[in-house]
Amino acid sequence: MKPKLLTTIQDYSSKLFVADALAGFTVAMVALPLSIAIAIASGAEPAAGLVTAIVGGLLISGLGGSRVQIGGPTGAFIVVVYGVIEQFGFDGLLLATLMAGVILVGAALARAGKLIALIPESVIEGFTMGIALIIAVSQLKDLFGLSVTKLPADFVDTVPALWNARHSVNAVAAVVGLASIVAIALLRRRAGSIVVIALASALVALFSFPVETIHSRFGDLPNGLPYPSLPPISIARISELLPSALVIAFLAGVESLLSAIVADRMVGGAHRSNAELLAQGAANIASPLFGGLPATGAIARTATNVRAGGRTPVSGIVHAIAILIFVVAAAPLAGYLAMPALAALLIVTAWSMSEPHRWREHLHARPADRFLLFLTMTLTVVSDLTVAIAVGTAVGLAQRLIRRDVEPAEWTPPDR
Repeated sequence: MKPKLLTTIQDYSSKLFVADALAGFTVAMVALPLSIAIAIASGAEPAAGLVTAIVGGLLISGLGGSRVQIGGPTGAFIVVVYGVIEQFGFDGLLLATLMAGVILVGAALARAGKLIALIPESVIEGFTMGIALIIAVSQLKDLFGLSVTKLPADFVDTVPALWNARHSVNAVAAVVGLASIVAIALLRRRAGSIVVIALASALVALFSFPVETIHSRFGDLPNGLPYPSLPPISIARISELLPSALVIAFLAGVESLLSAIVADRMVGGAHRSNAELLAQGAANIASPLFGGLPATGAIARTATNVRAGGRTPVSGIVHAIAILIFVVAAAPLAGYLAMPALAALLIVTAWSMSEPHRWREHLHARPADRFLLFLTMTLTVVSDLTVAIAVGTAVGLAQRLIRRDVEPAEWTPPDR
């Protein structure tokens, strides 16, 4: 479980540092607005997303088993985090995340990193598509400036709430949001999302448009990390939060190991799965101590890191430090960010998560795989992620036993 940082640092050079530093700053530009947007969509304060990117990102890169993994808050957690906060409050989320970190450390010590191979691919694809749909729909409120005090946690209740508020559309917010979607979609592979959001927010501020911003909703962001503290802990609280902790641990483990697989294929490396789980555990123990969200390896940010020239964990460490410098030196600027522009960023992210270029492939997959994908996706949307994962995995493993003499279909982890 030796961290990749200790391996790569042995023959490190100034040339590698320059490449890693440039890649780290590039990823930080992508991670800044996305971390804030994910936190808001999760029902948390914007600062929680930044804390997660800093603390979680630093530990995942410093202790992880991948050369180029970038850690932080991800879209896959939005649905789970929102539900936990609604049911148990933010303190409940902090404790559930800490418990998930302990579970991940235990999984690493038990050498469970290779168990990802047992999770049916269609289950992963199905709940990812379901989460993407929920994220996109949940952002329509801010995209169009709808007058809805708070959206329900359940998707089935969210759609009627949005429909009932359709007459409260803010035309200016809609124009800002829709224009931002187009611009971000065109520039997202060039780390242009922060430029689009900054320009949209600058126009809102310059012309005093009646559009909600981070400051108007949440007030000023803190200009530093809070002091670490433990959330309230009791046996009863641990018992009621255990199912949520298991889901968070599952998602963190799966997302990080999938991201590590994608990174291996991009740089020609080989990650250490148990070291990666140990890093995820440490990150999810530390992040809630500072008021952060669940952290995991972020596939899109990891891919951005590789494309920008990152080749060692130093790039991920630079990414975390760069975000920390922004928080300390320029936190008030984040207050000007326009909510429709941040909603646009998450909608584009959700679209990428759903992998539209693979929809035709899914439709022509084996009937059993197609059924499993749509079953998991449907349960994710209309029920909850715990049920979707449990039922999907059980059905998928049963299918695998039935066709154990059949050659498995080739599968490529998503680059989202």
